Formats: sequence, structure tokens, C-alpha cells
Amino acid sequence: MEIDSASISRCSVEHQKIYKIWFTAADSDGDGRITGGDALNFFVMSNLSRQDLKQVFVSLVSFYLFYFGILICVTTFFCPFIRHLKVWAIADSKRQGFLGFKEFITAMQLISMAQAGHALSSDLLNSDVDFESLKPPVMDGLDILLAKKKRPTSESEANGSSHLQSSSSPSSWFTSSKSAKKVPLTAVTSIIDGLKKLYIQKLKPLEVTYQFNDFVSPLLTNSDFDAKPMVMLLGQYSTGKTTFIKHLLRSSYPGAHIGPEPTTDRFVVVMNGPDERSIPGNTVAVQADMPYSGLTNFGTAFLSKFECSQMPHPLLEHITFVDTPGVLSGEKQRTQRSYDFTGVTSWFAAKCDLILLLFDPHKLDISDEFKRVISSLRGNDDKIRVVLNKADQVDTQQLMRVYGALMWSLGKVLQTPEVMRVYIGSFNDKPINSVTAGPIGTELFEKEQEDLLSDLKDIPKKACDRRINEFVKRARAAKIHAFIISHLKKEMPAMMGKAKTQQKLIDNLEDVFAKVQREHHLPAGDFPYVESFRERLGGYNLDKFEKLKPKMLQTVDDMLGYDIPDLLKNFKNPYD
Repeated sequence: MEIDSASISRCSVEHQKIYKIWFTAADSDGDGRITGGDALNFFVMSNLSRQDLKQVFVSLVSFYLFYFGILICVTTFFCPFIRHLKVWAIADSKRQGFLGFKEFITAMQLISMAQAGHALSSDLLNSDVDFESLKPPVMDGLDILLAKKKRPTSESEANGSSHLQSSSSPSSWFTSSKSAKKVPLTAVTSIIDGLKKLYIQKLKPLEVTYQFNDFVSPLLTNSDFDAKPMVMLLGQYSTGKTTFIKHLLRSSYPGAHIGPEPTTDRFVVVMNGPDERSIPGNTVAVQADMPYSGLTNFGTAFLSKFECSQMPHPLLEHITFVDTPGVLSGEKQRTQRSYDFTGVTSWFAAKCDLILLLFDPHKLDISDEFKRVISSLRGNDDKIRVVLNKADQVDTQQLMRVYGALMWSLGKVLQTPEVMRVYIGSFNDKPINSVTAGPIGTELFEKEQEDLLSDLKDIPKKACDRRINEFVKRARAAKIHAFIISHLKKEMPAMMGKAKTQQKLIDNLEDVFAKVQREHHLPAGDFPYVESFRERLGGYNLDKFEKLKPKMLQTVDDMLGYDIPDLLKNFKNPYD
């Protein structure tokens, strides 16, 4: 049977508070999940079969076998110890590979009943036991663990200790003949969890050494990996972005404004939440459980134009929408923005799983700012979909001409011979205007809408693959960045003329990129924009950069060549 919210509802409020403290203490990573190793260490304190816990190697083998879903058949000599695995098996009924708070409560209730002499089985959950009055189990040494958790520790010390623990674990390793530091397989519960470990141990050191976070993208956090798939909507004002979200949700989200004028003047993240409310941008950016801490780099001017809109909705349990301000036209209006609009859209584009460019049949012109925004999406071409909205406002003949004009305009901006996928329709709550669309147009709009909705439904299934794709893309970008930075360092003189040489290198950055490309046989398309990179270089002393560290680059190569393929081989997509 599956464990649902009944586990919490059958537990008293007083006991829930106790279990919440225990859950936090057992969660060594602080990511809201208790992995097999953490659960095993915590279950041991119940003293259910302490005389058998000396057989440590048996525990590792038994847990490893159970972790991959293999039926554990061991001699009766070890049966008392397997009671701990039964607790895990019943509590983790969804086979997630980890325990959430609900499953943790179930596990504690099972242990409490086992201490009272009951035989462990899933039938206990359906028995007539009074779960509300069931006391928490007796856990030996728990007070010591809670005292350690309360001890104040700086963030740097915590990161250092977790780093040391993960790198020195003597557990089983991913198969790799070259990696010096390998990720323990028993510490990984899923593909996403494995990517977290690989990032912290192998990719993040390279990014920190060569200041990748200052030039390209901020350092990743756990919330970046755990975030729900995101869909961003871009377009000029009054193209129907907010109405499109309202059409999908069948209701308006908190703070939404719809009108012919530029009503949405801020970036709004529409996500799932327990109640309907709007959270200011400065508050959202500092919340550790949300993947928006990197937006602090754009300053208070942007954060005042950013907010999170929460509401309970079944669709938002799987997808988060990003509503954006209408793109302006005209140089004067562009310069009146108090923040880097193009930079913000580029940041969101890297995080999103799908980018919808909305156009109005009566507004096909692509302004200078919109052109810069579309150009900033470089590297995310596979995510872009074009939506020709409000298409029922023109007849069939005009629609053909509008479609051709739109493709011609996009071809000039995107500078690619491939034809992009364009969805044609009228995405609002009103019925399609059959007078202007005609019978052919009505049928076309319905099919196009079905295709777009099908594309949106596939986003959660593809989210895991997208995470891997973005991770690999980031790793390659970090390598190229390291080559560029180390080359600039190498070109600097040891003594005299440093300022002159630095200016020369920055002015001739195209030649630097060409040299790095030829020297290391790198694809030209993976290099960053010369102009944006030149702007960021102006504030740095090139002589302070790090030299090339081949071992660090080899570690990333081994990660891409060995660890990630093994991760995909050993774990499945959690959405399948």
C-alpha cells in the first residue's frame, strides 16, 4: 500500500512536532529527505536488535540489495537485523529511495509498535491501533544527536565537513578507472541526487577556481536541482501572456492583471502553494528552498520588479510558469528600465524547460529590445516554441500572410535555416471566432491547441533528461571558461607592462578565443559572446587569475565520460 497524508492525520499534533525535530536531526544533508544511510543510522538507536548490529558488512550488503529492489533472502541468523529493512520497506512504499516527513512518521510508528512486541508488516497500518495516542519510540543516544544539531556551525564549516564526509566515504563507487574522487553509490537515491553529488565534488571546484559564477552563471544550490520544471512566456505587451497562463489554469493567479496596455510590469513566478498569496522578490530571493537566489546579482532594482504568486493547483504541482513584462519598443523606453532586462531573461532561459515566444497577428514587428532578448536565448534553441496568439482575429487568407511574415522576421533574428515550431491559435477562455477563422481555421486552432497542450504535458517527463542536458552543457561551458581564463593568465608578463598587456588582450579578445579554440580543439559555437565577456573582464586583474590545472579538468572529463553514464545506467527517470 502507498503511504499518504493519513500517516500525519493519524498522528497527534504534539507528536508531529517531536517527529519534525527528529526528522531534521536525521536529515544529514538538510534537503528534506532521509536517504538509506541516514535512516539506517537513525533506526539503530531504537535498539531493536543491537546484538546483531556488529555485523556491519552484512548491513551494507543487505541494504545495497534492497536498494535496487532485489528480494532479500538471508539466513534466520540475520533476521533480527532485517527488521530495520522491513521498517524501510513499509515506510518507503512508493520506492522513492528516500523517506519524506510523512514516511518518516510511518517508520517511527512502526518502530514504536515493534518495541511493543508487534511483528512488522504493512497490515499494521490498517490495524485498530490508536495511532494518535501511540507514543514515540525510545531512541538511545537521540539526545546527543539533537545537541549536536543545535550547536551553532558556520556555513563554511558545514560545507567543509559535508565535503569531507562525502569524499572520504569507504562505500561502493561508481565504476570509473580514471576518476581520483568518486561518488559513493550508496549515498545516491536518484539521478537528481547523483547530479547534486557530482556537482559539489567535481564541477563546483572548477567553477570556483576560475570564477565561472562571476562571468557566466551563479553557483548552483540544492534548490536548483529540486525545482519543478519551468515554462517562461516572452513577448511584447498585450500578446496574451498572462491570459495564456489563466487559460491553462482555468483561473486567474494572485496579482494578475490583464488589459490592452502594458499591465504586467514585473517578472512573476506562478507556482504551487498551500494558499493564494503574493511574495515580494526580495523575500523570494533569500529563501533557500526556492531556486531564485541567483537573481540577487541583478540588484534591488530588479527584485522590486519580481514576485512569486502562489496558489494551490494540480497543474502547478508539476510545472511553474514565469510571466514576464511586455517587451518594449524604442530606445527611450528601453533605457528607462532600471535593471538588465536581457540579462534576467537569459538567466531564466537557462533555468526553464520551455520558452514560449508569443506574437499577436497585429504586432509582428520585432523591436530592438525584443531582438536582443531573443539573441540572449542562444544555446537554448531546443526549448523555444513560437505561439501565434489571437489568430482568430484575422481570416484564413490574412493568417497565411501573417504566418509567412512571422517566419521571415524570426529567420532574420535567429539567423538559422531551421524552421521553428509555431503554434497557431487563440489561447483564452473565449470561444474561437468562427466568423473570421472559418471552418478550416477552427479545426486548425483545435489541433494546434492539442499539440501545444501535449507539449506542455510532456515537460515533467522530460524534466530529468533536461536536468542532465543542462548539467552537461554547464560542465562544458565551465571547461571552456577555464581554458580562456588560464590562457589570459599565461599571456600576462611576469614583471613590467602588465596594464598595457591586459588592455591589449581585452581589445583583441577575438584572437584570444581563436587561439584557445585551436590549442584545445574546442567547438567555436560553445564559446561565450565576445562583447559580454569583454565587458566583464574590464573589472578584473588578469594577473590574479589561476593557471591551468589539468587534474581539475580531467576530473570533469571523467565525470562526463564515466560518472554520468553510470548514473543513467543505475537509476531511472523518476517521472516514468
